[in-house]
Amino acid sequence: MKQESKPPQYASFLYSLKAVFWSFTGLRRKSDFDSDSAKLNPVHIVIAGLIGVALLVTVLITIVKLVVPK
Repeated sequence: MKQESKPPQYASFLYSLKAVFWSFTGLRRKSDFDSDSAKLNPVHIVIAGLIGVALLVTVLITIVKLVVPK
């Protein structure tokens, strides 16, 4: 009896975005992190991280431009 190995089931891109968002805020449970590490696609995490960083930088620049007089 030979067991066939299945390719790992990866989560959707939206699930990856949610995981990255909660990781940015620091409000992530260890149990969620442990379960996510098996099902998140590394490519999705990199892309979601880059999107998150771009949004964060854009928001910070916008806040600074609104607060600091010209």
